[in-house]
Amino acid sequence: MARISAKVNKNIYHITRESLGLTREEASELLETMGPERIEKIENERTLPRPDEVLTMAEKYKQPSLCNYYCANQCPIGRQYVPEVKIKDLSQIVLEMLASLNAMQKKKERLIEITVDGEISGEELQDFLYIQRQLERISIAVETLQLWSEQMLATGKIDPEQYRECQQGHAKGNSD
Repeated sequence: MARISAKVNKNIYHITRESLGLTREEASELLETMGPERIEKIENERTLPRPDEVLTMAEKYKQPSLCNYYCANQCPIGRQYVPEVKIKDLSQIVLEMLASLNAMQKKKERLIEITVDGEISGEELQDFLYIQRQLERISIAVETLQLWSEQMLATGKIDPEQYRECQQGHAKGNSD
């Protein structure tokens, strides 16, 4: 069992490894492509991980949220375009999504009025920005649901084979 570091401000990679009870040496064996020294540099923030390293950690640690964290916080492009998504309970995700969809339903007619002429006038701007925020909330709820699904697949709480079969069935037009 790995001893827990006394370091106060641990980054997500350090916390994740320790939560699995792995030493850096054990993590290096699990990750296969990263030595203990490289892991130590990433965990102590002396270097940023490369995207391929984050993918490996996410897969081997069974923590797909590491990819979202990297994109939202460490990737120069992602910091501008990718929101950080936090894993939540399924019920909370669904309730947030339904609340956002309900708010959007009420503004659907207004969105049509605003966009019918292809321009957004001064008096329409406030409503347009509100609608845009609601759509962003829906988008984040969808991303959160996707991350939840990936976490359930990674940890075996959803059967990966059955999941793929169902996806293929839906891609072919089946709704079984």
